[in-house]
Amino acid sequence: MSILDQLQKDLVAAMKAKEEARLSAIRMIKAALQKAHADTGKPLDDATEQQILKSLVKQRIDAAEMFRKGGREELALKEEAERKIIESYLPAAASDEEVQAALDAAIQETGANTAKQMGLVIKAVQAKLTGKTIDGKSLSEKVKARLS
Repeated sequence: MSILDQLQKDLVAAMKAKEEARLSAIRMIKAALQKAHADTGKPLDDATEQQILKSLVKQRIDAAEMFRKGGREELALKEEAERKIIESYLPAAASDEEVQAALDAAIQETGANTAKQMGLVIKAVQAKLTGKTIDGKSLSEKVKARLS
């Protein structure tokens, strides 16, 4: 079942249950996916849909951080709730052990030993963890710590 089909079912369920926050988040996700579909003019594949959802998650994280800096905790909590709803449509996140194992293997394969080779290692790790959600910022920090 595609993400759009699942969103439509969840949209109807949220309407029936009168869950305003969930309904709003699902509408926002659906609108973003439909906009991307209209922009490209062809159906979206799973990788593109996941990329769009990841960018929406990143937007929510950034917005929550900015609201907290501005002293608006209630809006930050709303953004966090939306982020959790969006993440429910993404594949499971890679565990720390999986990331660490992929990182070890990537460093072995690439022979990287300096921070200048960080990009090669990150690409190799992401390739090994295809199909799982990875936080790019934390991955970058782990790679930097290992190579420096």
